[in-house]
Amino acid sequence: MTSRYYTRCASPLGELLLASDGTSLTGLWMEGQKYYPEIDTKGRFDGNLPVFEATRRWLSAYFQGLKPVLDIPLTFEGTPFRCEVWRLLCQIPYGEVVTYGQLAARLARQRGVPKISARAVGQAVGHNPISIIVPCHRVVGSNNQLTGYAGGLERKMFLLGVEGDFIKSPLQF
Repeated sequence: MTSRYYTRCASPLGELLLASDGTSLTGLWMEGQKYYPEIDTKGRFDGNLPVFEATRRWLSAYFQGLKPVLDIPLTFEGTPFRCEVWRLLCQIPYGEVVTYGQLAARLARQRGVPKISARAVGQAVGHNPISIIVPCHRVVGSNNQLTGYAGGLERKMFLLGVEGDFIKSPLQF
C-alpha cells in the first residue's frame, strides 16, 4: 500500500489540505468543500516533501495573478472515467472557460463514440480531487452560467477573477 502524506497551507480561499503519495500530488481540497476527504489515520503530516514545496510555490504564483507552469507531478486516484475527465481539465487554458457539454463532446471524440453525457462529465468534474491546479473552476454551464463547484460558487468566481475577467462566451475546446 502507498504511504499517504498530508500538509495544510494558507490561501486567499482559506486553508487548503494537500495530499501526496510521497512523490506526486494526489489531492488539494479547500476547507468545507464537498467531498472533503477523511484523513487516512495511517498517513502522516509532513510539510517538507518536495511536491508540497512545489505546490506551495505554484499556488503562491497563481494567487499573485501570475500564470504558473504546471510542473508538479500529479497522480489521479479515481475511476478510469473520472481520471480521463480530470486529464481533460488540465488541458483547459489559463483564463479560459469551457462548458460541460464541450468537455463531454471532446471526451466522446477522444473515445471515438457518438456521445457522452454532459451530466456524467459534470459528476466527474465535481469529484476532482486536485482543486485549483486541475482547473475544474474553468467549467461552466451551457449558457455560461456559473454552476456546480465543490468549493462553492464564490470561490469559483474568485478563481476565475484571479485569471482575468470572466469570459462571456465559452471557447471552442
